[in-house]
Amino acid sequence: MQNIDQLSLNFSEDSLFLLNICLAIIMYGIALDIKVADFKNVLKNPKGALVGLFSQFVALPLLTFLLIYLLNPSPSIALGMMLVAACPGGNISNFLSHLSGSNAALSVSLTAVATFLSLFFTPLNLELYARLYPPTAALLNEISISPLEVIKTILTIIAIPLILGILTQYKLPRFASKAAPVLKVLSILIFLAFVAVAFFNNFQLFLDYIQAVIILVFIHNLLAYLTGFSLGKIFQLPSRDCRTLAIETGIQNSGLGLVLIFAFFEGLGGMALVTAWWGIWHIISGLAVAFFWSRYKAKSLAAP
Repeated sequence: MQNIDQLSLNFSEDSLFLLNICLAIIMYGIALDIKVADFKNVLKNPKGALVGLFSQFVALPLLTFLLIYLLNPSPSIALGMMLVAACPGGNISNFLSHLSGSNAALSVSLTAVATFLSLFFTPLNLELYARLYPPTAALLNEISISPLEVIKTILTIIAIPLILGILTQYKLPRFASKAAPVLKVLSILIFLAFVAVAFFNNFQLFLDYIQAVIILVFIHNLLAYLTGFSLGKIFQLPSRDCRTLAIETGIQNSGLGLVLIFAFFEGLGGMALVTAWWGIWHIISGLAVAFFWSRYKAKSLAAP
């Protein structure tokens, strides 16, 4: 069996272009729900947002780095874990926060701010931790990517659609309120279809190597939830805010990760497997966590 670090997943340029379009639509759909007031809310009540941003962009990448040292996965898998940890919150986090009875307003505010900050923090964290870990540093030297090119890609598929979506919401609020739910559902379905096609086109590779990432993604995702929730508790935030921080940290934008992998890392095997499986698993785990908390909230309200 070939070394996973030497594998490249089959993903055509046309498919990558369509994935870029899909992610841009997702970001635009997210932005249709974002109001200027959401940014003002962060300034008025900064504690929860600041802890959430610290959880996503400082604590999770650092703890991921320590987890990699502890578990010692293959370099390409380690690089995939670093990339996932460096990405901002995922596009279903707002829905899951609402479903779980968490602070949905904080979730929307965090999504808005974190997505913009990812323009800087995603390439920074990936470059920083990948260079600090010798096996991944060697991979980066072979691939030789430009952080500026990564920033350009993130700007194109995230920042610009977000700005356009916020402007649409501001100028055409009635259109935005009608279009947002349709675009969200449609874009998520398209993204899942892309992941399914990627699995189908590389089915034998997934069968051969998926066991190498299933448990790692489970542990990594659990670590992300615990990081957000624990930091909320440490900083004495309300329970609703702690749940929101857990979801915002546990649901990562794997779509952005996949775009970067196929654009700059030539579909590197371990990276692509980790990120693609995370994209599926965090939906399953997020729904499970949200359902558990919604049931817990219902029981608490029903208690005498």
